[in-house]
Amino acid sequence: MIIHFDKDTDQKTLDKIGWELDAFHIKKPDYHVMVTPSALQEVPKEYQGMVVESFAFPNDMQLSSAQYLPEKRRIDIGDISIGGNSRNTMIIGGPCSVESEEQITSSAKLMKELGISTLRAGCYKPRTSPYSFQGLGDEGLRLLDKMRSEYGLNIITEVRDSTHVDEVIETTDIVQIGAKAMYDQGILRTCGRSNKPILIKRGFGSTLQEFVQAAEFVLSGGNDNVILCERGIRTFETKTRFTLDLCGVAYLKEYTNLPVIVDPSHAMGYRYGVPDLARAATAMGVDGLLIEVHPDPSVAKSDASQQLDHDAFRQLIGTLRPIADAVGYHIV
Repeated sequence: MIIHFDKDTDQKTLDKIGWELDAFHIKKPDYHVMVTPSALQEVPKEYQGMVVESFAFPNDMQLSSAQYLPEKRRIDIGDISIGGNSRNTMIIGGPCSVESEEQITSSAKLMKELGISTLRAGCYKPRTSPYSFQGLGDEGLRLLDKMRSEYGLNIITEVRDSTHVDEVIETTDIVQIGAKAMYDQGILRTCGRSNKPILIKRGFGSTLQEFVQAAEFVLSGGNDNVILCERGIRTFETKTRFTLDLCGVAYLKEYTNLPVIVDPSHAMGYRYGVPDLARAATAMGVDGLLIEVHPDPSVAKSDASQQLDHDAFRQLIGTLRPIADAVGYHIV
């Protein structure tokens, strides 16, 4: 249950209520928010005189619920916005990993050339095998920061674990919590104490409710700037890396108030299918696409098979713009 208390309610009383209801307290300019477990369906009688309004929910998807906030949350990222009434589809493009200054500079130049706002690349790679390329770490983060300064791009990179979460929050414009870290409550709660936009990828074995409840960890910490990213789930199919759940995207658009973006690269796992999936997602009116693109995928140190080369990415962006226009969105 979400309860809005009068803004003049004193802190001692709020502390008492929070303790008794096992609630998270979020302070807003015009009221105090208490978020309790969804099992509570009615405001206790002793508090009703202090309550501005309340909302009961059937499960713990609460702050993210369209029942709570019918309009999608607007998130400002540099000079652009997604969500709200912006009707923007943000393209996040770049290689799977930062591999060298030459490679990431080439990628940044491509984004700038195409009018794309946001550059992605991994610095700390959560690989399945300990023998795979683990990323450049702090040096990769420094190179991304340099690309932002030189080319005016927003930057996003992934948090692998708690050892570098503060550095990523401080340096990037969007913090990515990857599919393997979706359940890491330490990362989620740390991101909840920030106001930085947080992009959470769906775990490949996660239900939609589990996915959205990961976002609730960040929202309940007071950070309203959460983006959901569908990146494919594991099914019985073996001919693709994962299965892109566009049905799930439709559900998230209908029942949550969070911007939703789609990652066709990780879902498909093979570059030949990425453009068609990107076009399908654009036609749904999603808030963004995360697409992996590398100057020379044949020598990529991670996820080589799913990354587009620069020419293929140029062609794809050319086809996405009219599709976005047709559904009333704008590629940014």
